[in-house]
Amino acid sequence: MRRRHFLSAAGLATTAVAAAGCSSDSGSDAEGSGGSGGSGGGSLVVDNAFDLKTADPARSFELTGAMLNKQLYETALTYTGSDVSEPVAQVCTYALSDDQRVLTLTIEGEHLFADGSAVDADDIVFSYQRVQGVKGNPSFLLDGVTVAKVDDSTVTLTSETPNPALPYILPNPSLGILNSELVQANGGTTGPDDAAETFLNSTSAGSGAYQLDTLQVTSQVVLEQNPSYGGEAPAFGRVVLENVQPATQKINVQSGTAQIATDLSADEVEGLDGGRTAVVSTASSYMIFAWFNTDPAHGGPAANPAFVQAVRKALDYDALLELTGEGSVQPGGVVPSQFVGHLESDPSNSHDPAAAEQLLAQSGYAGEPIEFLFSNDVAVSGVQLQLLAQAVQSQLQAVGITITLAPKPSATSLDSFRSGRFQAGLAYWGPDFPDPSNYLAFTPGENVGLRAGWTPQSPTAAQVMPLVEAARAASGPDARDAAYQALQRQMNVDGPFVPIVQPAQNVVTSSDLRDVALNPIWTLDLAALS
Repeated sequence: MRRRHFLSAAGLATTAVAAAGCSSDSGSDAEGSGGSGGSGGGSLVVDNAFDLKTADPARSFELTGAMLNKQLYETALTYTGSDVSEPVAQVCTYALSDDQRVLTLTIEGEHLFADGSAVDADDIVFSYQRVQGVKGNPSFLLDGVTVAKVDDSTVTLTSETPNPALPYILPNPSLGILNSELVQANGGTTGPDDAAETFLNSTSAGSGAYQLDTLQVTSQVVLEQNPSYGGEAPAFGRVVLENVQPATQKINVQSGTAQIATDLSADEVEGLDGGRTAVVSTASSYMIFAWFNTDPAHGGPAANPAFVQAVRKALDYDALLELTGEGSVQPGGVVPSQFVGHLESDPSNSHDPAAAEQLLAQSGYAGEPIEFLFSNDVAVSGVQLQLLAQAVQSQLQAVGITITLAPKPSATSLDSFRSGRFQAGLAYWGPDFPDPSNYLAFTPGENVGLRAGWTPQSPTAAQVMPLVEAARAASGPDARDAAYQALQRQMNVDGPFVPIVQPAQNVVTSSDLRDVALNPIWTLDLAALS
């Protein structure tokens, strides 16, 4: 199971259905609590609703794990702050071959593990091959990739097919670089017999700004500075991650017991921006969408393209944004606003009730009830799908579309969606990596497309399929941007998916924290705070 799939409550960073936890007193007696600790001083307390399972990068693909491993392990490439439009060097520079199949990584500068040994090509090769061989949740990131050492500072990654997304994948903390000699000495291998997880849950083996002190996956993680870190020393000498429910997070950050709360909804952060606290809000990378089965055997009247176009015109997107809170945005297509290839807006997805009624008449729809599936136990960045489904129902009713809500717990709603036999519904998608190729899943014959009955043989696929192939083949940021935008415009004409909202991501901090940049992959780089 991938971390950020739709209709899965376990992988949400900002769900109101958070893991249970309680605040410890770590923040109350922390040296420098509530303010910048200066270089190497003070403690930082971060309240987070844990979905943590392990500190082993090869097995970790949860949101808390990504934030944790970002501090412990450097990656070959990284992103600067919130900007995921272009990967930059962390340990390595990179070059992608003209055929987009061979990525060459070259170690730049000196990077030291906590024991003082230098990162070299052997460490990168071992770390990547271990991710592949362990077959944990993140192993798919390097599917079809052969990793090879060229010399002590150079590694090649060769893909079976053109893979322009690979540089955008490598910053993922699950691909952190491990001290290969240390891990192998403690049971590590590049196969299914690997036995290093227990060791890595007690002793980190990275070259990141911090090293692991203690790990309790259900309650608390403590980090200490890596004395051998080659970069600029972090402002805080100690970091405490606490597993805390959102309601308690709010109390803790207001009182100063914690300096960061990561899981508050738009409603919960109201009134917190000022005084001793500050609110950082941006659109999350989650995209909530409506879908309609294109197979007439299962979709009935909802399978008619004119019916889906009527839905696009019937929705009042501005009203839905108000419901989801400040910081939310309407995506123009399925690719979220932070990524290469996104659409700022598209006239196909715009509120026009008169046009909706005309399209509805063209479709032949005669008021039949449309069963509308959604998870009634999930909140996406604090937005309850139940409330959003009810709002969609009301707006569609205004133009004559009868929606029958079909709420189910997330476990069973996912099974219903996967079956490809349900009529319609509301779902969400979070990226596995910040590249538009991850959203080819919504195209005919692919994972999400098939769940809406959309195949390459569907009548509405004829104009879309050439654009899918053009997007796959596009090379370079400008060409890929144009190709994915063209694909999404056509999907907004012929496709069964109606993008509705990217809900806001909200983080509350003490007002004296600086350099707080939200990132869709690891939420926060705690080592970059000051």
